[in-house]
Amino acid sequence: MPVPTDPHRPAPVDLAANPHLCGVFAPQRDEVDVVDLPVHGELPAELVGSYLRNGPNPRFDPIGSFVYPLDGDGMVHRVHIADGRASYSNRFVRTSMVTLEEERGEAIWSGITDGYTPPASVVGDDLAGTMRDLPDINVVRHGGRLMAMAESAQPYRLDPATLATLDKESCDGAMAGGSTAHPKVDPSTGELVLFNYLLEAPYLTWSVVAPDGTVLRAPTPISGLDKPLMIHDMALTRRYIVLFANPLVFDLAAAMAGGSVLSWQPDRGTRVALIPRDGSAIGWIDTDAFWVWHFANAYDDADGTVVIDYVEHDYPAGFATETTPSVPTLKRARVDPIAGTIVRTRVGECTGIEFPRVDDRLLTREHRCIATVGAAHGDSGVVESLWFHDVRTGTDTAWSPGVAIGEPIYIPGDGHDYWGAIGTDPQTLLSRFYLLSAEAPGDGPLATIDLPIRVPQGLHGTWVAGD
Repeated sequence: MPVPTDPHRPAPVDLAANPHLCGVFAPQRDEVDVVDLPVHGELPAELVGSYLRNGPNPRFDPIGSFVYPLDGDGMVHRVHIADGRASYSNRFVRTSMVTLEEERGEAIWSGITDGYTPPASVVGDDLAGTMRDLPDINVVRHGGRLMAMAESAQPYRLDPATLATLDKESCDGAMAGGSTAHPKVDPSTGELVLFNYLLEAPYLTWSVVAPDGTVLRAPTPISGLDKPLMIHDMALTRRYIVLFANPLVFDLAAAMAGGSVLSWQPDRGTRVALIPRDGSAIGWIDTDAFWVWHFANAYDDADGTVVIDYVEHDYPAGFATETTPSVPTLKRARVDPIAGTIVRTRVGECTGIEFPRVDDRLLTREHRCIATVGAAHGDSGVVESLWFHDVRTGTDTAWSPGVAIGEPIYIPGDGHDYWGAIGTDPQTLLSRFYLLSAEAPGDGPLATIDLPIRVPQGLHGTWVAGD
């Protein structure tokens, strides 16, 4: 039987011309399982667990358009450490779209900014007119579920043992309409707290999953917005969900006319929402416009204010017309719920950073160290580095491995803790996992694991303790 075709199918994207489809970002199509990886240095014998990381990785050469990090199929990578040895495995997140494309041997769905959707004659009635599912941003373990997280859509559940894709996941209805890619687990209660943004009113909802995976609060509307906004991440304290409603507006009319689906409208300013976890009235605080991709952590201070640490951008590069470069910096916001005020101050001197992480056991509580990815100046010029920010002293420490380094992850051990990250040499395209002491991360890795294949530069991950 001939393969159905569509004369309106967009042309392939030129991989070599897109910086996020070549070099350290080039798609990885191999899936492997390799044990006893080469280790330089010594892995702690008592350390047992897995680092899992997700990221955009198109299964076939994209068609129409490719906008990083919005496009790309998910691929979850796992580095497992036990008994002083390491292993590696990786799998595509096989959505309905990926499965059909594998049957056909080519991309059928285009990039999300292209506007093309395949007709029923090509994909059947169930998938006709759909956009590609994109569970390629984060990976979360909670309530016995391992989930590849998407942006404002339902995640896909994975088999924890094999990483095989099982099905879409609603978390007992808490994610019935979708979820942020960055839900937060409260280490004190075990609850998974999340929000979701929508293209139609009420534009925002929030919900809670109990430690056993059952729904504790069904999706609940958040009032206070008059337009649909893109809100990528959230912060959590013991009392509040914290959302920064930065003015990146979904403009469907412009998209239908061939323009951008997202419009930066700084005149609208930024609105900060404090959503009480007990379900009481929501508080909104207005301030000037800025942009946030990611939060580090937040907590309720003894004086009644809410402290939020995050990376602040002047505007979202790629979605704004500003010509002055946006310089992301680590910021601390102190919000007074009673006075309705917000004060933002800079933390440390480092610029050009992203991917802030803390020890996840300290989420909702006061923390001291924040790790980020940024740049440092050395003998060979500007290089990618891991930065470690002490928020009490305001000092920054960098480790510069000379490779393209990914998001750091905090790894609790038995008596000693660590930071870990995957990095890829841009010249040799060899990938490694680096394990650093949490006490002195600037001293460099205690152990380096050679990975069997190149791991494309990706996004977010998690550490899962135990076998």
